Amino acid sequence: MVQTVWVSSPGRCPALQESDCHRQSKKRSWRCRFFRTIIQHPCRRHAPKRSRKARMLRKIQICLCFCFVSGILYEISLLSSCVFSYLPMAQHYLTPEQVLNLGKSIIFLETTERLEPPPLVSCSVESAARIYQDRPIILFMRGLTNETALDLNTSYAAFSLLSSMKNVFIFPLQMETIFQETPLLQWYNQVVPEQEKNWVHVSSDASRLALIWKYGGIYMDTDVISIRPIPQQSFLAAQKSRFSSNGIFGFPARHKFIWDCMENFVLKYNGNIWGNQGPFLMTRMLKTLCNLTDFQGTEDHSCQNISFLNPQRFYPIPYPAWSRYYQVWDKSPSFDHSYALHLWNFMNRNRKVVVAGSNTLAEKLYKTYCPTTYQDLIQNAKHRDLPGPED
Repeated sequence: MVQTVWVSSPGRCPALQESDCHRQSKKRSWRCRFFRTIIQHPCRRHAPKRSRKARMLRKIQICLCFCFVSGILYEISLLSSCVFSYLPMAQHYLTPEQVLNLGKSIIFLETTERLEPPPLVSCSVESAARIYQDRPIILFMRGLTNETALDLNTSYAAFSLLSSMKNVFIFPLQMETIFQETPLLQWYNQVVPEQEKNWVHVSSDASRLALIWKYGGIYMDTDVISIRPIPQQSFLAAQKSRFSSNGIFGFPARHKFIWDCMENFVLKYNGNIWGNQGPFLMTRMLKTLCNLTDFQGTEDHSCQNISFLNPQRFYPIPYPAWSRYYQVWDKSPSFDHSYALHLWNFMNRNRKVVVAGSNTLAEKLYKTYCPTTYQDLIQNAKHRDLPGPED
């Protein structure tokens, strides 16, 4: 029971003890306790009858108080991670804009036409969903259309696996819609995809810029395995000293740096040069803001409120040594200075895959950071080993 001491003033009676309140009627008793504990207004033993207008004002005040408290509780519930526990039932009815507007999305892109995400894509999305449980994880797929049914009974196993995660959403990648209100729309309307040598990569480079500029959040390639949260909000990832990747980056919505990148994308466009609209674009735009220097140790650099993160954060194994992820290590590295790991699938070109029981570094990463994908991998391997009817 809250103890409250009241000071007498003209026109007010002395404060009542708890026993005084109980001598009133039941209605008077609960009202007395309510005012004493919630709004700390003194009970009046012999208060004169209030006017009708005063009683009405008091009722309005009580109603407003309850509405205010209810609103606060509702906002708190939305800010907590438990908001996503109600989303799976309604995932298929939410639009990309509704999910992106929740804020701080983790965005993945699949710009090929394939409809079955391979295990590495599934692992990347699952690991992000586990590390960022309070944020929407969105996989945009070029091969999907609005008519494509993504239900749990789909023949595509990866859809069932990813859709079962409460904060994962899979949407069609509609570039013309994404490029609206950006400098990229004019370029998109003029370019001929069939004549582009690197269209899969170029269209992905453009889409990630437009999405992050419009909605903010973090973009990740589909061969990035998350291992711990990224604390920075505005950042680029150094692939090596003085050179930026565009495989993972994050910015708030409407950030000027991303807008400038989109303008430069169009101005310096050359689809025949791989990376010209990707890592080379990010690097040349960052160089316009600051003088890049070599990294010493594991420190990060900062320029114009943009963090340029050490190569150890995402690229502790550099691209010339990409195959080490698919080798057996005597002692697995701890990756204590890393937020995520880029597995260099472009260099791999899907030649090497994770095999259950191989004891490679990649298999250990799957076990730890995407266990559901790993279990699905084991089940698929067992299914392939079962003898067929003709056997």
